[in-house]
Amino acid sequence: MGHREHRETAPKSITLAVITVSDTRTPATDESGMLICDLCRQAGHQPVHHVVVPDDPGKVRSAVSEALARPGVQAVLVNGGTGISGRDRTFEAISGLLELRLDGFGELFRQLSYQEIGPAAMLSRAVAGVVSGRPVFSMPGSPAAVHLAMERLILPELAHVVAEAAKRS
Repeated sequence: MGHREHRETAPKSITLAVITVSDTRTPATDESGMLICDLCRQAGHQPVHHVVVPDDPGKVRSAVSEALARPGVQAVLVNGGTGISGRDRTFEAISGLLELRLDGFGELFRQLSYQEIGPAAMLSRAVAGVVSGRPVFSMPGSPAAVHLAMERLILPELAHVVAEAAKRS
């Protein structure tokens, strides 16, 4: 079965959790997390959990585990903390949880980002993979980066990735 057939048999609506990693944002000021939720709803998906957590690896891992433990959550979308500053530790937290990496996500994100912002794209540590049979995507936290990741990569393949990842559990 080719990718077109896989897409046709994938679920039309995904139930997901959104996690924003930030030391400065609050639920009221979380522009990127709200953007993710809005874009998902526009695509017919259902965000059922949205939380802001500090950029602390233990708290990020806990937030992902708690999201995956929620009934019906089929995917987790994380934004923020993917750069290289001293406080950016989301990559370490997420990559340590992944049972299967989807390296193409980070590679394609940086390629697309390079077209928009140039060599600074290499500073992104966007990463994705599968945890407990469900995809987890981690993208930078700027609204422009979220928009790029969601519209060009995640939303076009989300249902397909969810369906394929579920076969692993």
